[in-house]
Amino acid sequence: MKNKLQREFRAKFASSGEPLVVWAPGRVNLLGEHTDYNDGFVFPMAIDAGIAMAGALNKSDRVNLYSLNYDVQDSFALQDIVPSDKKNWSNYIRGVCREFQSAGFEPQGMDIVIYGNVPQGAGLSSSAALEVAAAVLLTTLHDFAVDSVSLIKMAQRAENDFVGVASGIMDQFASMMGHKDHALFLDCRSLDYDLVPTPFEQHGYAVAVINSGVRRGLVDSAYNDRRQECMDAVRLLTKDLPKITALRDVTVEDLPLVNALPQLLAKRARHVVTENNRVLSGIEALRAGDLVTFGQELTKSHRSLQNDFEVSCPELDLLVDLSLGQPGVLGARMTGAGFGGCTIALVPRERLAEFEQRVTADYAAKTNLTAEVYVFGASHGAMLLS
Repeated sequence: MKNKLQREFRAKFASSGEPLVVWAPGRVNLLGEHTDYNDGFVFPMAIDAGIAMAGALNKSDRVNLYSLNYDVQDSFALQDIVPSDKKNWSNYIRGVCREFQSAGFEPQGMDIVIYGNVPQGAGLSSSAALEVAAAVLLTTLHDFAVDSVSLIKMAQRAENDFVGVASGIMDQFASMMGHKDHALFLDCRSLDYDLVPTPFEQHGYAVAVINSGVRRGLVDSAYNDRRQECMDAVRLLTKDLPKITALRDVTVEDLPLVNALPQLLAKRARHVVTENNRVLSGIEALRAGDLVTFGQELTKSHRSLQNDFEVSCPELDLLVDLSLGQPGVLGARMTGAGFGGCTIALVPRERLAEFEQRVTADYAAKTNLTAEVYVFGASHGAMLLS
């Protein structure tokens, strides 16, 4: 990938100097969905698919972008960074540049070539990988002194404030801090994290990721509505639980109070409270090598996302049910924000080919859609490739 990007960069921007190449991974979330913006717990795994960027300073006041995936260019002036209505993919980079300016840095003009192999719109966080790669590239090209957590926060603000998606910090954190053969247990309030070994392979299992072919559109989805509903639930719960500031502070022992909320808010809050608990119990099971219990937590998570948080869709539900019907599968759930995208399943490695054939055939017969199955490895986080 590095050599290809360098060649493409020289072809597109012949007058620029030798480019630096950076890479940032996508992620698949194993457990902890819609808990991050509730100050809760998440358990993502950086994957060995991501976004690579080749870039060099160009001694101008403009940033020139070329996307290999789309075969399109874009350009914007650093003096007045505004969102693009026509080239939405560039807004993630525009937003990151503006965040550097807001933090007191002065980015110079750059030429950048971008290539990604994360499936778009699949819930594998291609947007966060794009933001994190841009943040690492800017830091490296300009020799800015910025620590990793600050870069993560800048990337998140670019998505929140510039792109307009009220996402939590999990995706950017996983893309920056991922580690090979480990998943990341993250406390989204304190940003304390722990690397947890992924023992799937040694037990003969793999995490299969199944793309439903139903494309998500976070900006246009009900994602922001769910965030508001969680905030509304907290506001009502403070009457009985005055010390809470987020649903993170509500425990399973408090579920009777949650269930007494107006029905819609009760469902939303119940998912977050039980999902935080599933993250903790799922990690405990993984550390003990208990994949059966871990798989059960995956399936419980999906039913909660399906029925309480209502961010699934018929296609995702079908993929989960088809996966659970295959021999040896220990658990399955949707992953990502929902409304389309991907599911995951814990599948015996020796049955992966059979699993893929059966699930994709049955899914196509019922939906006329083509599902794609991937098996990703747990990857290192963002890094300089050259």
